[in-house]
Amino acid sequence: MSNELLKAENITVEELLAGAERIGKLAEQEALAAEQNSTISENVVKLIKETQISRMLLPKKYGGPQIDLKTFAQIIRKVSYHNVSAGWLTYLYPLHNSLPSYLAEKGMDEIAMSEGLIVDVFAPVGKAEKDGDGYHISGKWHFASGVLYSEWIGLGLIMELPDSRGPEFCMPIMKTSEVEILNNWDTFGLRGSGSNSVIADNVYVPIERILRLERVATEMKRPPFDHYDKDYPFYHKPFFSTFYIGFQNIALGGAERLLKEFKERTEKRIRLDGIPEKESPRSQRVLSELTMKYKQAELLVDHYIDLLENYDNENPTPPEEFFAIRATAIKHCTEIANRILLTLGGAALSKGDIVELMTRDILSVATHITSLYEDAVADYGKNLFGYATTRNG
Repeated sequence: MSNELLKAENITVEELLAGAERIGKLAEQEALAAEQNSTISENVVKLIKETQISRMLLPKKYGGPQIDLKTFAQIIRKVSYHNVSAGWLTYLYPLHNSLPSYLAEKGMDEIAMSEGLIVDVFAPVGKAEKDGDGYHISGKWHFASGVLYSEWIGLGLIMELPDSRGPEFCMPIMKTSEVEILNNWDTFGLRGSGSNSVIADNVYVPIERILRLERVATEMKRPPFDHYDKDYPFYHKPFFSTFYIGFQNIALGGAERLLKEFKERTEKRIRLDGIPEKESPRSQRVLSELTMKYKQAELLVDHYIDLLENYDNENPTPPEEFFAIRATAIKHCTEIANRILLTLGGAALSKGDIVELMTRDILSVATHITSLYEDAVADYGKNLFGYATTRNG
């Protein structure tokens, strides 16, 4: 086992949190460059690796510290407090590096021992053609966050394997060098996430590197062999609800920073009538209301984690409830961001101002398909009345 893997195994939670602080501060310093380049820098990515945060969700077998879900959430929030795009990738890189944990051992060993970063796109838009013991994969996928710095990429599609009972949702994992990356990420927010499109053209993937997402989510909730690590925090949990744990924590970290900015700026602000703004009932009320909204969001996020950590497979929390909790917490954060921007006024509108930047980024988190509030409450309402939905988490 390499020195890097041993280092990851021995790292403490305190060291990981300190590393998250370093990542966040560096990303904040480079925020304007990330906006212009549509990606965080290689410096930030190197720090994500050096701090071992990229490996913190690997099973102990591969030298990972194998942290719990609450620590994972803390790390995401800490980075996002400084830079939401960096928080996005500090969530997704270690999360995606956990994907091999559900593969057959040969595929798991090959990818996890490579020490390279993994990205993915869940959308099942590609096609597969069988060739011997593997498959040729083709298609075009969008929103591959962090792909410029990755070694591996998983791409969603519907396919049939030899023992399939019909078409199933899978994710072949291939080397990023085997796909074409389109540098087309030019968006309203989350610009630093570098979520470019990719094209796979007849890329061969052996069967041991095909992740059977549908089977993992609905049946196995673990890898396809018996001697797996029973203490791994993602096993025997609802796959997608656990996988989506980061989005609300990204928004929460950004909202916490915006509240701090609002308080500090209001304390220094003097209106034209000469009265300090902090003495105004207007801003006092705004700070009070938004602080309570933040606390509500925080409680929802903590409840989400508690439901996962105490998940009962015999009496499971429905995926619609997880979705509603997640989306409601994010909605609270968007309301905090919007009202702070509107209350501070023109002073917060300068391009690259932390309030302007974080407001755009938090709104962009809320547009992710797993964060859409209207979809979430509609599905949860159906569930409460006993109707079925297609929600997976």
